[in-house]
Amino acid sequence: MLTSEEEPSTRADVPTPGPPRATPGRLLALVALLSAALMALHAHLPNTALNLGSLFQTLLPWTGLAVPALLALAAVRRSRLAAIAVLAPALVWATLFGPTLTDKGKDKGTGTGATGHGLTVLSHNVDEANPGPAGTARALAGAKADVLALVELSEESTPVYERELAAAYPHHAVLGGVGLWSRHRLTAVAEVEIMPWTRAMRATAATPGGPVAVYAAHLASVRVSGAGFTTARRNEAARALASAVRAEHAPRVVVLGDFNGTYQDRALAPVTSQLRSAQREAGDGFGFTYPAGFPVVRIDDVLVKGMDPSASWTLPATGSDHRPVGATLRF
Repeated sequence: MLTSEEEPSTRADVPTPGPPRATPGRLLALVALLSAALMALHAHLPNTALNLGSLFQTLLPWTGLAVPALLALAAVRRSRLAAIAVLAPALVWATLFGPTLTDKGKDKGTGTGATGHGLTVLSHNVDEANPGPAGTARALAGAKADVLALVELSEESTPVYERELAAAYPHHAVLGGVGLWSRHRLTAVAEVEIMPWTRAMRATAATPGGPVAVYAAHLASVRVSGAGFTTARRNEAARALASAVRAEHAPRVVVLGDFNGTYQDRALAPVTSQLRSAQREAGDGFGFTYPAGFPVVRIDDVLVKGMDPSASWTLPATGSDHRPVGATLRF
């Protein structure tokens, strides 16, 4: 029989159950599921604080790097649960971007110009600080597109482009820092007011297949800083450009330029909801354009309405910090 003095010591030998411990494998599985949720719900991420939703969508293709990283950690931890959970972000990423990795072009983009009722267009942010505008102009002329849209022209470089492109492009117009060069006659040239200074223009190209409204645009730059992803001026410019496109009466429209944002960024939806991306419909891969040395985002694009993209491609780097983009469009 136990005495009263012995009872407490006996009860102390019984372990007290506590909350279940979160093992590294379970934590990895949780991170994998959260990654999948962020990818799947990217369009619903809040954009009110620091514009993190736009920043996440800008870098959305790179979220796929989480898959091999998590798989490696699962292997190190020998966690079957974590390895299985990694299937979730892998499947979401494949659903989002699997079609992008296939070559969808019906006419492989070689920059040989349009044949029949079609148009080959080229867009390039030529960079005000470009040390060799003449070489850049010659490279662009060698692509043999029907229409060129150049943005970030400077007072010093504009005459160089006009001289170097004159032989291949008998028609051109420059307003401020944006310009259009064309094999076909340009009419109704006008500024599109998207910012206090000229950053966009519109013209009608008289192509053999009929008139095409061509826009060249350079939206305001964005910055990543302690204040977050600053996009207010760019978003305002996008809304102004969207209004101009919405008011456009021409049945065929192509908008070329540097949007300082990706097609996935919902802040650019006022523009992208009205137009189709040639790269998404007829390109091979992501077609990243910036920075030119090692591009990680596609902020330069060819957007169309009333025409079918049959090829889209990114050209080799020039002296600019952006790479040129091209597309063939069929009527």
